[in-house]
Amino acid sequence: MVNTEEIMDLALKLAALEDVPEDSAIYVRGDNIRSILFGIDAGVPELLLAKRYGYDAVIAHHPQGGTAITDFYQVFKKHVKQMVAAGVPLKSAEMVVEKKLRELEMDAHMRNYDHAVDVAGLLEMPFMNIHTPLDEVGRRIMIEKINSKIREDSTLQDVVSALKELPEFRNAATEIKIRLGSAADPAGKVVVSHGAGTNGGYEIAKAYFEYGVGTVVYIHLRSGDLEKLKAEKKGQLIVTGHIASDSVGMNPLIYELEKRHVSVEKIGIVPS
Repeated sequence: MVNTEEIMDLALKLAALEDVPEDSAIYVRGDNIRSILFGIDAGVPELLLAKRYGYDAVIAHHPQGGTAITDFYQVFKKHVKQMVAAGVPLKSAEMVVEKKLRELEMDAHMRNYDHAVDVAGLLEMPFMNIHTPLDEVGRRIMIEKINSKIREDSTLQDVVSALKELPEFRNAATEIKIRLGSAADPAGKVVVSHGAGTNGGYEIAKAYFEYGVGTVVYIHLRSGDLEKLKAEKKGQLIVTGHIASDSVGMNPLIYELEKRHVSVEKIGIVPS
């Protein structure tokens, strides 16, 4: 048995984080949890399903309410640290992130931020979401896999092949796509841009390319951003797929919960 705080602490430990990020929260706490309904997206329908079938708690990956929605934009600042680590100057990284940060804050201001949370309270169903910690777990797994396989003369196909050794990518309905460049092109320096709330789109990929990164790995990307990057012809881009990539970071937490004799029913999570 576990409680909601122990689950959050376990996720933080896996991600090597000390504090709960702004996009993760315990909405309705609970104790003596033996069975969990766990989904990438889990809101009112899943809460009702869990209540009907006797689950002890519901966990979502994506934010579902409260400050995890209203303050979600704050975690986007994590892109700055990732960019600086890859060689982008601090001032340039901060300038690139600032524009998207304003857009995310305005988007959050429009959201119905307590709908699902209030339903969970009425149902007395323990409810939480864990976003950035699990994305950080996934990011590190992806980086470790790439670094274990890629050499100076590696190609984009080599990067794709390395990632496809992870079972979530092999089992997914989506395929890893080379969106900029060709399979035989040299990969150069590879950066996995993930675990900062959402992808950096055109601006952050462009900054990476301008400061020596050959290949950026995103988990998803809008078509408009891709077209801008194609027009500039400055770098290469691999997109791994949203749900498969999220699953890479979620499955390690599920394993840890199961080791503690907690039953976890997955919704929409790609198996490993």
